[in-house]
Amino acid sequence: MKDDNVVKEKSFEFSVRIVNLYKHLTTSKQEHIMSKQLLRSGTSIGANICEAEQAQSTSDFLSKMNISLKESSESDYWIRLLHRTGYLNDEEYKSIIKDCRDLTKLLVSIVKSTKENNIN
Repeated sequence: MKDDNVVKEKSFEFSVRIVNLYKHLTTSKQEHIMSKQLLRSGTSIGANICEAEQAQSTSDFLSKMNISLKESSESDYWIRLLHRTGYLNDEEYKSIIKDCRDLTKLLVSIVKSTKENNIN
């Protein structure tokens, strides 16, 4: 997938990583509860970004992007919990948390600039 929309592309790649991590955690580690929560929040980020592309208004766009931001924050929580409880080793954790936080930074920037541009 190659797209000019950086946040859409990054969120899709993050979703792929989350799905693969879910498969690993459920088959190799027999962990089903936290990984399912991460699967839901991690894949929801990109789905809401795609919905935002078809927004009917600026407020609709902002709402979808804010949902993506919330889901990104929730994903950060589950990743940290999986690491702290020993389901993710340090290397796995550092790699995926970086992607999650990079995505969060992009979303914060988009939400902030949309709010600023909408006020003026």
